[in-house]
Amino acid sequence: MLRVAVPNKGSLSEAAIEILIEAGYKQRRTTKDLTLIDVANEVEFYYLRPRDIAVYVGEGTLDVGISGRDLVLDSHADADVIMELGFAGSTFRFAGPPGIASSVKDLSGKRIATSYAGVLADHLADNGIDASVVRLDGAVESAVALGVADAIADVVETGTTLRQAGLEVFGEPILQSQAVLIKRHASDPAPAGLQQLVRRIEGVLIARNYVMMDYDIPADQIDAATEVAAGLESPTVSPLHRAGWVAVRVMVQRAEAQRIMDQLWEVGARAILTTDIHACRI
Repeated sequence: MLRVAVPNKGSLSEAAIEILIEAGYKQRRTTKDLTLIDVANEVEFYYLRPRDIAVYVGEGTLDVGISGRDLVLDSHADADVIMELGFAGSTFRFAGPPGIASSVKDLSGKRIATSYAGVLADHLADNGIDASVVRLDGAVESAVALGVADAIADVVETGTTLRQAGLEVFGEPILQSQAVLIKRHASDPAPAGLQQLVRRIEGVLIARNYVMMDYDIPADQIDAATEVAAGLESPTVSPLHRAGWVAVRVMVQRAEAQRIMDQLWEVGARAILTTDIHACRI
């Protein structure tokens, strides 16, 4: 069986379980369940701390896992990213008291608190900065006020918590992160069942980002309509009972659907409809 690590709590866990359910896999019914066997799909799921998942996968104890890119890099585990999953996005940045620094170059000789010591140490080394890394498990924004550090490096969303602690963001982002699917290093053979898992998740991601669009249009305007919405390969065109008209079906990006509908209307399309895609294989 394919052994898959899934985050056991938090927003990362909820989104990971949701995408696996959409991909057709059984998932646990209660947070007390630590494992689940999906016999029909020949997959065994293990629910673990997100920070530990890359370690288990990198050591080969488990075949694949879902975690955050930041956690994977921070672990220095022997794991490769197979694909990005499009959720749990975050930005890892420096912050400190106003005026303490404007870029990473100003941090030489200073103490920097973080929960991502591996990511921070790598970033400092890449920039040739000699600074002390103070590792904390939480409440990093309090480190400066408590005198533990001169600045911090942490995940920043709105920045509200930082401002409440008297800190401000400075310099370029250290890392842009999101949820990723990982496996052991690429030199190892792909475990059985991995390609099916990848195809299913890819199908879910495409279904989330695209809609199916149907419309009727005069046959002599189909070329103009295809320029507006070409589809992934090409539109499906079928004749209508009404002479000189055709029905067209095409996949379009969900974010562009309203704009495309407006443009199709301008070139003569009518009865334009969009429907959700729940699953697909491309």
